[in-house]
Amino acid sequence: MLIAGFPAGPWGTNCYVAATGPGSECVVVDPGKDAADGVAEVVREHRLKPVAVLVTHGHVDHMWCVAPVAGTYDATAWIHPSDRHLLSDPMAGMSPESSAMLLGGNYTWAEPDDVQELGDLQELELAGLRFVVDHTPGHTEGSVTFRTPYDAQDISEVMFSGDLLFAGSIGRTDLPGGDHPTMLRSLATKVLPLADDIVVLPGHGEQTSIGRERATNPFLQDLVTR
Repeated sequence: MLIAGFPAGPWGTNCYVAATGPGSECVVVDPGKDAADGVAEVVREHRLKPVAVLVTHGHVDHMWCVAPVAGTYDATAWIHPSDRHLLSDPMAGMSPESSAMLLGGNYTWAEPDDVQELGDLQELELAGLRFVVDHTPGHTEGSVTFRTPYDAQDISEVMFSGDLLFAGSIGRTDLPGGDHPTMLRSLATKVLPLADDIVVLPGHGEQTSIGRERATNPFLQDLVTR
């Protein structure tokens, strides 16, 4: 399995490209601001063909380039229905500080031509890969994670966690659509039951694992002791 990731844009949002290997179809996860060129570079280097764009949630730093990337490669965009409105109105999910960063620009957004909606525990077969969708509200109402099997002896799955879980932390809940008790419930029901060997590829920062976060992340530790 091939997974290439890179941070993009002023928020340093991790964008990922996943495929069974070079010269195959691929999926793009969370192409945020300034991610289109990085996606194109990965696609050229590994001779890939994007067929789907997976969106963990509708915040602008994760979906800025969804429409351009989907349009360039004639790919289908996948997003949870609770966050779908943010594809065409991302300002509705932004903080005043983030909005201020964009003042002075003339930006317009629109849905990609082909948008499909995600459901909890849905299984997607895309580009020869299988993804399990977990609806994990709290950061936004429509936040999801994507888990896919990984063919390594010591790694059973890889999880694209968006802004649910980071190395040593969790996503903020003070933005429109965020709710801290809901976030804790998502962590308790969707993260804590997972196997320790699952590698976590977050929306920001370095990769980690479920086992590492269970042992060291203060938010998960607090849930375990409750």
